[in-house]
Amino acid sequence: MASYAYSAINAQGLELSGEVSAPDIAGAREQLRLRGLLADSLREVSSSDSTERSSVSRHKVKAKSLQVFSRQFATMIEAGLNVVGSLVILEQQTDDVALSTVVKQLRGDVEGGLLLSEAMAKHPRVFTRLYVAMVEAGEAAGILDIVLDRVAFQIEKQEAIRRRIKSAMVYPTMVLCFATLVLIGMLLFLVPIFEGIFKTLNGQLPTLTLYVVDASHALKSAPYVLLIIPLGLWAFFRWKRTEPGRRVWDTFKLRLPVKIGDTVRKVTMARFSRTLSTLVAAGVDIIKALEITGQTAGNWVVEEALAGVRVKVHEGVPIAQPLLENDVFPPMVSQMVKIGEETGELEKMLSKIADFYEEEVDAAVGSLTSIIEPLMMIGVGIMVGIILISMYLPMFKMLHLVANPSN
Repeated sequence: MASYAYSAINAQGLELSGEVSAPDIAGAREQLRLRGLLADSLREVSSSDSTERSSVSRHKVKAKSLQVFSRQFATMIEAGLNVVGSLVILEQQTDDVALSTVVKQLRGDVEGGLLLSEAMAKHPRVFTRLYVAMVEAGEAAGILDIVLDRVAFQIEKQEAIRRRIKSAMVYPTMVLCFATLVLIGMLLFLVPIFEGIFKTLNGQLPTLTLYVVDASHALKSAPYVLLIIPLGLWAFFRWKRTEPGRRVWDTFKLRLPVKIGDTVRKVTMARFSRTLSTLVAAGVDIIKALEITGQTAGNWVVEEALAGVRVKVHEGVPIAQPLLENDVFPPMVSQMVKIGEETGELEKMLSKIADFYEEEVDAAVGSLTSIIEPLMMIGVGIMVGIILISMYLPMFKMLHLVANPSN
């Protein structure tokens, strides 16, 4: 089936443009007629145009740009503008080139007769299932402006958590990279200098020194072994994207010691509560809301747990009961969900849970940072110290022999 770019006139005399899919040009003209549009011109879209459109849609849209887009869209709808008029303004004023292109395509699809949610569903890399489901619910209930505002709030909260975690990881990552470079530099340049001095002693080197010298020889004779680090990281991230890898890694993250696993659990609970609260507030069916929440939870263990919860709820069981039976969910989450169901304020309770865990994440990240920083410094000290001690041990032995020639 081919795609045709069209220029057409609607019943009000306005000129519209967009794309339509049809087996031939006559079919495209008939589709436009059924939509109440009189075709002025029709042109088949070439494969190069399609490739350009798909390559643009592969560009990542920044979360901040999507948040601003949602907030402005909500304001315009609330002010009384229609969807097409709002998209025209948003297309012109957005600074994100990729998002501008997507908005242009949204406008064309909506002008062509598609619902906004249907048009957004054609761009899954930009608009998640959560986003599309909420817009669909907002269209059905006539509260699109409220829903878009909630989507913007959801994106803002998720990005806030992501920024906190990233900022907490910057310092340890920089220290680890610096320590690795120092270690490689010492093995390549410092150890050979000391090795030349040791050869003049013609004595037996300590075991630790021999190990370090052997490591220096291996690194100098085969520097390509340094590729093990980037290749290992590439293989790890590739494995982590597979289903078995994601299952093992997500389970492992929840069991990490030194409060790391606890922090991962809190991040997951905050995301789960905020997402489910947003979907329930938007009027999305609870079964579909649980399905979308599981898919956007960011952890395989929680996703599987929510799949079980969804099955039980579909059978008529209250949401709180399967949550109570699963160890993945802390007792506080289950009890507050139970209270929310009993009082008819599930959305409010889920929002309170999300607020609580977002504050807990702040405190946990700060605590982790204070723990990781001294641990990283100790690790760097141990790595550098081993090399320095191994280099100076033969000298201490030589000084001892000079001071005690009888020995």
